[in-house]
Amino acid sequence: MERRTVLRAAVLGAGTAAFSGALWQQAFAAVAQPGPSPYGELRPVDANGVELPAGFTSRIVARSGRLVPGTGHLWHPAPDGGACFPTSDGWIYVSNSEVPLVGGASAIRFRADGSVASAYRILGGTNVNCAGGATPWGTWLSCEEVPLGRVFETWPDGSRDAEERTRMGRFTHEAAACDPDRKVVYLTEDESDGCFYRFVPDTWGDLRTGRVQVLCAPADQVAGPVTWADIPDRDGFPVATRKQVAAAKRFAGGEGCWYDRGVCYFTTKGDNRVWAYDAARQRLDLAYDDSLVPAGTAPLTGVDNITGTRSGDLYVAEDGGNMEINVITPSGVVAPFLRLPGQSSSEITGPAFSPDGSRLYFSSQRGPSGNIAGTDGITYEVHGPFRP
Repeated sequence: MERRTVLRAAVLGAGTAAFSGALWQQAFAAVAQPGPSPYGELRPVDANGVELPAGFTSRIVARSGRLVPGTGHLWHPAPDGGACFPTSDGWIYVSNSEVPLVGGASAIRFRADGSVASAYRILGGTNVNCAGGATPWGTWLSCEEVPLGRVFETWPDGSRDAEERTRMGRFTHEAAACDPDRKVVYLTEDESDGCFYRFVPDTWGDLRTGRVQVLCAPADQVAGPVTWADIPDRDGFPVATRKQVAAAKRFAGGEGCWYDRGVCYFTTKGDNRVWAYDAARQRLDLAYDDSLVPAGTAPLTGVDNITGTRSGDLYVAEDGGNMEINVITPSGVVAPFLRLPGQSSSEITGPAFSPDGSRLYFSSQRGPSGNIAGTDGITYEVHGPFRP
């Protein structure tokens, strides 16, 4: 029996979609399926090479190795994870740099009218900064995607120097998502046998001390209850964190992570899945799996970074695939929202909405050339009538 058939039977038999979070509040009996986009079909490429639905426009806000327009700041190579933060007169978009040794993160500050006010470095001298996550207190967690990688807490406005948060565990970090209800930070691990973690700080809002825990469940479970266990040695040496707890569940390359009203969604690239951890019920389920849609019809492959909106829509970026950001709606429809044709050797990274929800920022990490050093990276903004 094919993996697609086996998984479909297992998931549907488990009643996978009894979610309590925003995305699955409606009655829904299976993982997301292809369907019509709420924004309609994609139109031909615009002047910036982006395919968008009617009513949306794009602009390029930064290019790797070039000055951010209107500033004296050179934009970093290989732009990766990102997030937006409100200011008194606009907002800030922060972006990681996924390159060795100098990695770090930079920020672009926008005025209320969307014009660029300034750009600057907020973290430097770190290693392969891939994704990360925003905190409720307005800082950005920048994560190193290397063995024994670290988490750095940064200040988007540049008002303070970044600080290392090694008590959050030393492993191949990818993304982070804060759960203010349970006062924990969820963490993904980009390893083929990686784990899903949570950091439980001693004091919420202070990430200097606390416990690292790992999600535990049977190896073949895709839907059902889970538990958490403490990691004995968060430093991960000589025994890697993912190998310290025998009951830890393995995931095929953890990527993006996003928390919304009771559910933490995270992606795994090795099996093209979007998982949903129902934190209130301590239950794991599948929100999307390309093996659980009709063969040859999966619009979303190469799942990577993920973000969401107040409406409950999820936006999932592709690493490869056909270079799309797909939307997954609360009614369980998955469809392309935008596409970057001619950039097949790149990946889409860092999707994040401006505080008012009218603008979506993201990057093509390696651009049209696909240069592995990321020197052709492009950071975009899409403006338009996003669903409230």
